[in-house]
Amino acid sequence: MAASKPVSKLISHVILDLDGTLLNTDCIVNQVLKSFLVTHGKIWDSKKAQRIIGATPGEAARVVVEEYQLPYSTEEFLSMLNPMFTSQWGNLKALPGANRLIKHLRKNGVPMALASNSPKSNIEAKISCHDGWKESFSVIIGGDEVEKGKPSPDIFMEAAKRMNTDPSNCLVIEDSIAGVTAGKAAGMEVIAVPSIPKQVDKFDSASEVLNSLLDLQPEKWGLPAFEDRVEGTLPIEPWFIGGPVIKGFGRGSKILGVPTANLPAEKFSDVLSEHTSGVYFGWAKLSTRGVYKMVMSIGWNPYFDNTEKTIEPWLLHEFEEDFYGEELRLAIVGYIRPEANFPSLESLIERIHDDARIAKKALDLPLFAGYKDSPYLTSS
Repeated sequence: MAASKPVSKLISHVILDLDGTLLNTDCIVNQVLKSFLVTHGKIWDSKKAQRIIGATPGEAARVVVEEYQLPYSTEEFLSMLNPMFTSQWGNLKALPGANRLIKHLRKNGVPMALASNSPKSNIEAKISCHDGWKESFSVIIGGDEVEKGKPSPDIFMEAAKRMNTDPSNCLVIEDSIAGVTAGKAAGMEVIAVPSIPKQVDKFDSASEVLNSLLDLQPEKWGLPAFEDRVEGTLPIEPWFIGGPVIKGFGRGSKILGVPTANLPAEKFSDVLSEHTSGVYFGWAKLSTRGVYKMVMSIGWNPYFDNTEKTIEPWLLHEFEEDFYGEELRLAIVGYIRPEANFPSLESLIERIHDDARIAKKALDLPLFAGYKDSPYLTSS
C-alpha cells in the first residue's frame, strides 16, 4: 500500500495531524459511540465511521445525530459526549511509528507543527500523556483557532504562518480525505496514511500514500533519513499475543506451500487496532513442542482480498503433523514491510519466502535473539 509521485521540491517543515495519524483515537471513538447508542436502542456501525474521520467535532456530531436519528440537537449531543471522550484521553495510544517519527524529526532539528480539527484544549489534553510530544512542536493549532476546519486549508496556512515559512516548504502527514484535501489546497505536499483500510484509491490526490508511519522515508522529501533499520528490518517495541491454533482459509499449505498457524483474530480486535497491517517477525512458542522462529502477516492480504483483518504466523520449522488447538504464544519483535498486492501467485509466494529469509537472518542477531527467552514464552 504505497504510492508516490515524483518529488519536485525539498521540504524543511513538517505539519502533522493528530487523531488517526499519531494517536489511535478511532478505537476510543468507536467505544464511546457504541456504548452511547446502545442506551438509545441503536447499534453503532463502525463501517460508517469514515463519514466522521477528519471532520470537526461539530460536523461529526451532526452526522451521527442525523444517521442514527437521535432526539438531540448537535450541541446537546456534543455536551453529552464530551465528558465521555475526555475521560478517555489518557488511554489513547500512539500509533505505530508515531514516537519514532517525532523523536527523529526533533533530534534532527526539523520544525514541526501539530494541526488538528479538534479544539486546542483537547489536543493538549490528548498529548499530555505522551512524553516529549508537546515540547517537540513549535506550533500547536486547533480547529477552534481558524475560521474553517479541514477540508478548508485555513489550519495549514495558519500553521505555516506561525512557523514563519512558505506553505510550499511544508510536508503534511494526514489520515483523512478532508486533511489531504486541506493540505493540497494550502499548496503543500501531503502524505496520506489512511486510517480506514482498503481505501487507497480515494487518496489519489495525495503526494504519497503509505500503509503506516513505519514505512515513511523522510529522505524522499529532503529530510534526514532514519538510521534504525537492521538487516532489512525495523526493530519495534515487542508485543505479545497468544491463543489456540485454529484452521484458517486452507490456502496456506494447499495454495502457497506455507503452513500458517492461524490465531482467532476476533479475540484480538483491540490489539489489531493498535498495530498496522504488514509483515512482522519474532518468536513462537508451541506449548508442547518448543520455541521457533516465525514470520507473520497481519492484515487483509490484498491478493486474496480478505474481508477481515487476520493474524497468520508461519513457524519456520518443518512439522510432521498439524497442531490445531495447541496453545501458541507469539513474541513480535520486528517489522519487515507493509502488506502489498502482487501481480501473480508466484510473485506472492516468492515474496513470502524472501520475508522468511529476512526473518531467519535477523533473529540470529543479538538484538532479536534474546527475546527467545522472554518470560512470556518460557513461563508455563
